[in-house]
Amino acid sequence: MKSLVQLSRTLSRAVGKLDFSDPVTHVYNPLAYARRPHELYLERFGAGHKEVVLVGMNPGPFGMAQTGVPFGDVQFVRNWMGIEARVERPTSEHPKRPVLGFDCKRSEVSGSRLWGWARSRFGSPDAFFSRFFVVNYCPLVFLETTGRNRTPDKLPAKERQALQSVCDQALRSAVDILRPKHVVGVGVWATKRASAALGEGAVPIGTVLHPSPASPRANRGWAEQAESDLRGLGIKF
Repeated sequence: MKSLVQLSRTLSRAVGKLDFSDPVTHVYNPLAYARRPHELYLERFGAGHKEVVLVGMNPGPFGMAQTGVPFGDVQFVRNWMGIEARVERPTSEHPKRPVLGFDCKRSEVSGSRLWGWARSRFGSPDAFFSRFFVVNYCPLVFLETTGRNRTPDKLPAKERQALQSVCDQALRSAVDILRPKHVVGVGVWATKRASAALGEGAVPIGTVLHPSPASPRANRGWAEQAESDLRGLGIKF
């Protein structure tokens, strides 16, 4: 069976062969240019079986796009997880969305909320990752001419289907390695993709509210609502 690192490299090569058209003008693959911190995350925290695997949609421009870690707000990756490593630059970089790696000064709000909850509830990274692991369904960042982030659910059907075929297989392989008791989508779309990839009966699949600041509900106390969602799935704290 492949390791998570081997799986990441296979996925990186597979998505690197895909083509995307307007309005997408730039595609970032942090599995490639941020391989060092990404693989540190996998090696340090992805060992063993997990109780819960949380599945995000795709990298945020100020999170995983900078650090290689899902929802990877720089401050939490560096100061809480203790991960910092050299990040290269994408092959084609949008001038309005530079990859600065751990020098990025902007906060990834979704990441600060998710990892802030993990720190508040569990204290240490080791305590959190002994039960949980976090992955992204899609590893790519899609940017339009203006620098606007385009989420994978908004891609044209043909491009989306090709991407989903690759990502579905990667998620199935990750679940085979991690053997979770629960797979939980962070947001509705990630939950739908997890259900489509894994099918019925393989592992219970649930959802938690996405921590995006674009969500009015998330802005009214995301951590409390997410924890309520998890408790509703039978996950205890």
